Amino acid sequence: MARSLILLLAFALLLAAPAKAQSEEDESFQNELSYGVNFNSNGGLIGGAFIRSTYFMNENMYQFGGLEIVEVKHPKENRYFSPISGESFVDGKQNYLFVVRPHYGREVVLFRKAPESGVQVNALAAAGPSLGLLVPYYIDYNYGGQGTDIRTEQYDPNRHLDRDYILGSDSVFRGIGEAKLNPGVHLKAGLTFEYGRYRESIAGIEVGFLVERFLNTPIIIPDADNHKTFTSVYLNLYYGSRN
Repeated sequence: MARSLILLLAFALLLAAPAKAQSEEDESFQNELSYGVNFNSNGGLIGGAFIRSTYFMNENMYQFGGLEIVEVKHPKENRYFSPISGESFVDGKQNYLFVVRPHYGREVVLFRKAPESGVQVNALAAAGPSLGLLVPYYIDYNYGGQGTDIRTEQYDPNRHLDRDYILGSDSVFRGIGEAKLNPGVHLKAGLTFEYGRYRESIAGIEVGFLVERFLNTPIIIPDADNHKTFTSVYLNLYYGSRN
């Protein structure tokens, strides 16, 4: 079903019939800059953020380049609280996975809005490299059992055997300097619903589906199944300006 959605939207980009403007005061522009937040089925409360620059090709077709930065979580991640310290941690997690996604795509107008109001619906498809960054996940582990030997280390299932001795997790910045690169590729397709009221500004939402595959399997939780390929549905909330 997901593959069919991508093919359908990509097909729409190529064959969609021209959308007619409702007024001579067309919403044409030369450049549009938008930015916003990302929510996806592989992320947490907020998956990440993105920025996109869109260029006019003709009255029904645009091209764009963008950059997205998100965190990809393992579906088996469960947060616990230490009964000793009260601090939280994700049991068994060895690495964070952050992904930087530069991409290029095309956008076609399906339904054009009136010049000063209404909703415009566009279909889009984009692809590009995925730069996966595996950042070590550090925990505070009590080796002494009585608080006499507490060490901050990257989680290791062969050493940190007792969950009750985990006192919490350290900041993500603790391991950022030890990040390892895992390259890959991604492809996404979706629909945008633009609600901007004025020609100079835009606001809207984008919904779609994304598939991503890495060269090597990113190990997030060693004792769980880890895969090279990730799929997700996403929602982007964006705001921007055009000229």
